[in-house]
Amino acid sequence: MDAIWTLWWVWAAAALVLAVTELLLPGFVLLGFAIGAAAVSVLLLIGLAPGLTALLVIFAVLSLLAWIGLRRAFRLPNGQVRFIREDINK
Repeated sequence: MDAIWTLWWVWAAAALVLAVTELLLPGFVLLGFAIGAAAVSVLLLIGLAPGLTALLVIFAVLSLLAWIGLRRAFRLPNGQVRFIREDINK
């Protein structure tokens, strides 16, 4: 029996849980982790099955790169701050 971390569907399930949790807690933090877990899932699906340490390093690096990419893609220009002046619940 394979170790749990070498099963592609475990990483895919983790990516799905993280992506759904991101909907509840916005900020693009968990979405970066979801992208990293999905990428590791794809790597395992195509047959790359390194050890646990290598999988965790790949997951961490890809999650960090995804988070940096999301921050650059969705940031406000020139460090501006968004002000909400009207209450939409009136």
